[in-house]
Parts: sequence; structure tokens; C-alpha cells
Amino acid sequence: MARTDQAGGFDVMMVALERLFPTSRDWVCGRAHGSTLEVGIGTGLNLSHYAEDVRLVGLDPDPAMLAGARRRAAELGHPATLVEGDAMSLPFPDESFDTVVSTFVLCGVPDDRAAVAEMYRVLTPGGRLLLADHVIGGPAPIRWGQRLLEAVTVRHGEYFTRRPINHVRDLGFEMVETERLGLGIIEHVDATKPVR
Repeated sequence: MARTDQAGGFDVMMVALERLFPTSRDWVCGRAHGSTLEVGIGTGLNLSHYAEDVRLVGLDPDPAMLAGARRRAAELGHPATLVEGDAMSLPFPDESFDTVVSTFVLCGVPDDRAAVAEMYRVLTPGGRLLLADHVIGGPAPIRWGQRLLEAVTVRHGEYFTRRPINHVRDLGFEMVETERLGLGIIEHVDATKPVR
């Protein structure tokens, strides 16, 4: 989702999306294990959805969002490490994480392919990529509507016609499970980096 200048406004948008698709956070975060990077942690809305044994590093480009995530982590007693950074140039060495998570972020990254390639780079061989995002819908009328909407929202960095799963496949990830919800406009992806 597109970022707003106010972390509170971002939360309102994300909570509205969660009400429409309430299973996305559990579907993604519940599968995370070990050393986990969340790309685009925002204000930390996913924090309560992780298992206790997940060692979480949360990355976001916006200091105001990270301040919100710090408050939420403190309230939950979650020992997350929070880092300012860019999804398209992750500030971590190769093969640093067992899991990479991203929920409703790739729709707002300028180059979603570069972001997925960075996720691949920082995953250990056999590591898990877990995504949820809004994507181009299934039925033609939905796709037309999304294209019209995107003509306006793209100026604000919000894309409605992407399919990050295509980049996931092109980069050589092995698919574990995928699903689409809400006339195909929400997509969940569970994939692993091959062990070579």
C-alpha cells in the first residue's frame, strides 16, 4: 500500500485492508521461522502474528513508521531489531536470513523486481520467502478498473497491476504454496530459495 506522511493514516489504510482480507497476516507471518527479515515493517502491524521463536529484523525506509513499530514492539514485549533501509538495496550480507516476509509493500516499491531480487540475495539456501500483496485481479472488469485507478495512484507510488509472483518464479524460487483471494486481487506466496 502507498505510504502516507502520517504513520497513523497508514495504519488506518492497513487496518481497512486487513478487515477485507483478515487471513493474510496470519497466513504469511505464521509460516516464518528462525532469523526473519520483514521488508516494509511499517508501524509493526505484523508483530503480533509471529511465533515467539522468530528472531525478527524489521526494515522500513520511513523513520516515522519505524518509531511506530518501536512503540508497538515495546507494548507487545517483542524483541524486534528495527532498521532504516530500502527494499531495493537491503543493507544486509548475502544469505543472512532463514525467512523474508513482505505484506502489502511491493505494490508501493518503485522497482518490485529489484526488491524481490534483494530478498533472494539475503535468504539462505532453502530459506523461505513469504508474500502477501494486492495484485492485478482475475476477471477482466476488475483488471480494467485497476488500470484506471492506477493511472491516478501511480503518481503517489501505488501500483494495482503488478504480480510479484512472476519475479519470484523468474528468479528461480521454488513454489511451496500460492493462493489468490477477493476476485484475484490479493495474492499469497510461499516459496523457497533453492539449495544448490
